[in-house]
Amino acid sequence: MSVVIPVFNDNDHLEICLTALEQQSYPSNRYEVLVIDNNSKEDVSVVTAKFKSVTLLHEPTPGSYIARNLGIKQAKGSVIAFTDADCIPAPNWIEEGVATLCSQKHVGLIAGHIDLFAKDSSKPNAFELYETIALAFPQDQFVENDHFGVTANLFTFKDVIDSVGLFDESLKSGGDREWGQRVYSAGYGQLYGPKACVKHPARNTWESLRKRSVRIIGGKYDLLKLNSKSGFGLFTDFVLFLKPPFRFFWRVWKDERFENSWQKIQFTMVMFRLRWIAIKERFRLQFCNGTSERD
Repeated sequence: MSVVIPVFNDNDHLEICLTALEQQSYPSNRYEVLVIDNNSKEDVSVVTAKFKSVTLLHEPTPGSYIARNLGIKQAKGSVIAFTDADCIPAPNWIEEGVATLCSQKHVGLIAGHIDLFAKDSSKPNAFELYETIALAFPQDQFVENDHFGVTANLFTFKDVIDSVGLFDESLKSGGDREWGQRVYSAGYGQLYGPKACVKHPARNTWESLRKRSVRIIGGKYDLLKLNSKSGFGLFTDFVLFLKPPFRFFWRVWKDERFENSWQKIQFTMVMFRLRWIAIKERFRLQFCNGTSERD
């Protein structure tokens, strides 16, 4: 089997990820790790050279899905697993993912569990608090309701990719959703794998959270353009996009995960800042001929 990991200027996290992959319970002679350098300014080979089982590939065109597609094309395994450079796979991640993928017939993908964590779980800052509550990865719900799994923790068969096609390289974000829904439309089963777990650090700065928000808005807009048949449809969606998130705001103040009112206030302040960023980015993309950003 093959593990595919795109990376862009994230050597520190990548080394932690590769160290975890080197310590898997799955037999080391039965899997390979493909790291795809997506035109990083850092020298990724400094990290990958420390690991014998890792093959370093280079994809100069910006886009994580383009990078993943290169990994898929070079992969030797009949099973392909995806994770990200900033994820930390559990020691039994591969073993559990492969077992779940092979547990039933005609399964197209396994969406593994993603544990989003703060540096200090007892004292998350405002940005970690926001991401762990509002931007977590409920893979079970993604599979059940939206028929996809995010590529931070995803297993599939090579022949499923051969059947439904590669990731859409025009997308900077949301390509995992678009691809997963193709798998579902092709009639393949999809499962949640709670035992195939990776840990993912929560973003702990405003800039990192802002970049993620901009990338997500760009991905959603690119998908909307692919599916919309008219400029009027895009304009109508923009008007609806401007609607204040009153229901979300109310759910926040009732959420039992908050320990006190101060955490709710911190969360709300970050939420409104990101809301303004989202509106500006959507306006730039739709009315200023902007293009979506990778990061």
